[in-house]
Amino acid sequence: MADSRGGPLVLGIETSCDETGVGVVRGHTLLADAVASSVDEHARFGGVVPEVASRAHLEAMVPTIQRALKDAGVAASDLDGIAVTAGPGLAGALLVGVSAAKAYAYALGKPLYGVNHLASHICVDQLEHGPLPEPTMALLVSGGHSSLLLAPDITSDVRPLGATIDDAAGEAFDKVARVLHLGFPGGPVIDRMAREGDPDAIRFPRGLTGPRDPLYDFSFSGLKTAVARWIEAKRAAGEQVPVADVSASFQEAVVDVLTRKAVRACKDNGVDHLMIGGGVAANSRLRAMAERRCEDAGIRLRVPRPKLCTDNGAMVAALGAEMVARNRPASAWDLSADSSLPVTETHVPDPHAHTHGHAHDHDHFHELSKDNLYS
Repeated sequence: MADSRGGPLVLGIETSCDETGVGVVRGHTLLADAVASSVDEHARFGGVVPEVASRAHLEAMVPTIQRALKDAGVAASDLDGIAVTAGPGLAGALLVGVSAAKAYAYALGKPLYGVNHLASHICVDQLEHGPLPEPTMALLVSGGHSSLLLAPDITSDVRPLGATIDDAAGEAFDKVARVLHLGFPGGPVIDRMAREGDPDAIRFPRGLTGPRDPLYDFSFSGLKTAVARWIEAKRAAGEQVPVADVSASFQEAVVDVLTRKAVRACKDNGVDHLMIGGGVAANSRLRAMAERRCEDAGIRLRVPRPKLCTDNGAMVAALGAEMVARNRPASAWDLSADSSLPVTETHVPDPHAHTHGHAHDHDHFHELSKDNLYS
């Protein structure tokens, strides 16, 4: 049963891309965060290869779950639920996680919660800074997503205000790093190179910041192209490319737009705080500029530590624990992976669940059929 002093004990599984993440959370307390990354296997391709990622998840799943349970000091039978990313993400990769979560939940007699990857990125901040304010304004920036989201209730009501219309921020970092021959993934290495460069050396364009442009949407494709053309022109003229200055100037353009639009969204919607999540939230310049602009605007900034910003199982467990705590209905056994699951669907409940007591019915079904698998 859930520890009344600490909240529900939930294991979360994340396999939306190239990280096999397994976390264990009790309420708002992180007990374990085990990650097996296949990023090195993708580096030679210059990007994530879906089939390679899926096979890596298959190999890593059971050992990573066992490691998380050991690190947390709990037995699988102690869990109050199993949460898993149902989408969005790579279809094959998601399927590995969903299948594993179903198997463990079924064998253990525990409720299953298929949750949204983006909502999980918001909810993970509870593990660092305590309960989320309601509503929460969130800027999520990663390799696949650049989104501004308003969340009155992280378990049932997340509203998209703006999103990228082409390349996400993290994707632009990877592509610019490739043009600069800096390798993959691009985010960390550009962040590192930029510290040695001048962010004002080159004035790169700021996408969708004109008076007639959408207030909260993002576009980084034009910026990426402008950087590539600038580099090509330098090389064609036989000149050396100032990698540090290009990195710093490109990064400044991305961060300028992200923070400007996020602060504007907070002001326009009367929200006095901003949460930033996703892999690009680990970027040092984004954190510094967001802190300065939020302070100037009287907005409180919440950013989890870098390890919780990238894809991980802890964020899935955090949202799963919130689902259990708020008596949200569990998912059905025919839960499927949805590579384009909209952020408005924070989780995928059993369509036949009509009462808050559904979780107990769920357990009863298990007791009838599977009670001694893990006795």
